Amino acid sequence: MTDTTNAAGAPRGQSAADLVAASLKRRHRKQVWLQAIGIGAISIAFTMLFILVMSLVSTGWQAFTQTHVTLDVYVDPAEVPVERLPRGGFADVAGASLGAMLPDVDMTDRATARSVRNILSNGAQFHLRDLVVADPGLIGRTVTIKVPVSDPFDQLNKGLIDRDTPNEFRRVKNNEIAWFDALQDQGAISKPFNWALFTNADSRFPELAGLKGALVGSFWALLVCFLIAFPLGIGAAIYLEEFAPKNKISDLIEVNINNLAAVPSVVFGLLALAVFIGWFGLPRSAPFVGGLALALMTMPTIIIATRAALKAVPPSIREAALGLGASRQQVVFQHVLPLAMPGILTGTIIGLAQALGETAPLLLIGMNAFITSAASSPFDSATALPTQIFIWADSPERGFVSRTSAAILVLLGFLVMMNGIAIYLRQKFERKW
Repeated sequence: MTDTTNAAGAPRGQSAADLVAASLKRRHRKQVWLQAIGIGAISIAFTMLFILVMSLVSTGWQAFTQTHVTLDVYVDPAEVPVERLPRGGFADVAGASLGAMLPDVDMTDRATARSVRNILSNGAQFHLRDLVVADPGLIGRTVTIKVPVSDPFDQLNKGLIDRDTPNEFRRVKNNEIAWFDALQDQGAISKPFNWALFTNADSRFPELAGLKGALVGSFWALLVCFLIAFPLGIGAAIYLEEFAPKNKISDLIEVNINNLAAVPSVVFGLLALAVFIGWFGLPRSAPFVGGLALALMTMPTIIIATRAALKAVPPSIREAALGLGASRQQVVFQHVLPLAMPGILTGTIIGLAQALGETAPLLLIGMNAFITSAASSPFDSATALPTQIFIWADSPERGFVSRTSAAILVLLGFLVMMNGIAIYLRQKFERKW
């Protein structure tokens, strides 16, 4: 049989250098293809993220401004007698003042007067009432107030209602558009930043709805989650990593902790519903129960992050401390734990950021109720940012569409801020070994 290879193992007539060069070309081509696939995947991911953010911004930026009308309201003593406060015809007083600004409007006609009052938000009368109750001396005088208009006119001013739509298919009729244009010509219409989005609680009227109740509810829930998950998670991680004997029981616990980190959040919601509300009788819709559910969900993440941070501390630190006569407890709490704290804090903040965006556990314990005031304690009924987004997204009112996107942007802003804090702490305090 004839040997067709030379001494270098290459086919006869081909040197080993030629064989290596051909192999390098193939490897370079594969490397280029691999890099192209990676760059393409990253590009697609960033494109999808850009489309998502831009779609939210294009829809939600309108909610950060609110159309207002400035009124010179004469507080008629016949409609608002001082002895009846806080009751009184504040809606009629505000409507009459608005009607006085409109030319050729017969306010004696009930239908016309009702249409004029519909330009104002339902909150206008309560704003005027609060001013008069705080200072009854305003009765019989003229007071200047700036109040939001109702949602249809807010959408009209923002261009969300097409004026070219036939009158019978438009929420704002031709005569109402003429009244609104007359107010604009007088300079009574303005569109300032919508601080009410952050200072008001939820409302059935889109122009009055805000995120204050959801922000306070999320704060209480995260505070309860942190106070429970942080010490328990760190304590469990320190014991498992530094003190627990390495046997089948500790291996089983470690496997179960890793599995709990991958359990869907809805399972923790069902657990909270059955145990905390069903067995212990804790109040439904309370941030305290929501915080307990989020703590159960966040604790495995904190344990895993803490154990990884403890493992990252070089063994020489432990050996040096033990060699100088320190006890095992002193080694862990005075040397290892301080060095591992940046990684622990990073994992904790990331776990809390994940908890902030969770919706399913909070829905199951009832934190999607209609609450018109902010919770004053963790045991009061409240909503949270994710559940508030769910409520607004489920509303049929057109004005809640932009507010839903705005609430998502606020939630994303908090998540980005929390992740930014985690990155800052890691870069500032992390040590290179």
